[in-house]
Amino acid sequence: MTGAEGLRARVAARIGRLRLDVELETAGGTLALVGPNGSGKTSLLSLLLGVLPVERGRVEVGGAVLLDTEAGIDVPVEERGIGYVPQDYALFPHLSVRENVAFAVRSAASRRSAVGRADGVDRAERVDAMLNELGIAALAHRRTQALSGGEQQRVALARALSVSPRALLLDEPLAALDVHSRREVRAFLAGYLRALPLPTIVVTHDAADARLLGRRVVVLEAGRVTQAGTWEELAARPASRFVEELVASERGGGV
Repeated sequence: MTGAEGLRARVAARIGRLRLDVELETAGGTLALVGPNGSGKTSLLSLLLGVLPVERGRVEVGGAVLLDTEAGIDVPVEERGIGYVPQDYALFPHLSVRENVAFAVRSAASRRSAVGRADGVDRAERVDAMLNELGIAALAHRRTQALSGGEQQRVALARALSVSPRALLLDEPLAALDVHSRREVRAFLAGYLRALPLPTIVVTHDAADARLLGRRVVVLEAGRVTQAGTWEELAARPASRFVEELVASERGGGV
């Protein structure tokens, strides 16, 4: 996998009534992005992906410049090489687990040049490798609609990682899970992301997710970064009422 040099972004855009102006960097480990509803968390991911237009800014991942408004660089969404897992996972319900992951691998291969294109055998091996790595090989031939929420999340993660992305973005990866599944999947994600050699951003509104998944935490409020640091640093010196309440909710125990 690529992306070891990290992700650096500075983006400004107007999205509806929200004026978003953010600078962030994650050189290693997972960055947890937290904030109240409407603060711009999901919109920021869309700007990094290239789904929403940026008024001005620069996005660099793994040494590759994906956006630089001053230089006139704006790499298309499909060529940015950023893995993305949406909150609802967006799996194809009529396809099996294996077919969902294979679809992503095949689509990525079709966009590459003839020199870099993997043949059918290579693609099949890539799919099998990701299913094994995420512990879902036994589910390969099951339809995704028949899976539990935690299993679906692993399939979505396998699909995002199967194309060897430069970075990984996860939007509220645990929000759709019940209490029991959330604890189980959070524990899995914490260990998996810790060992993943990719710059990763996890959007969450949950304090326990932020503390356990993020090596660093960035707080976004009304389109601006109001605090950044380790969870311990945020807990010791909360810079806003939101951070105070977030820390208090984690101390009080969460799911």
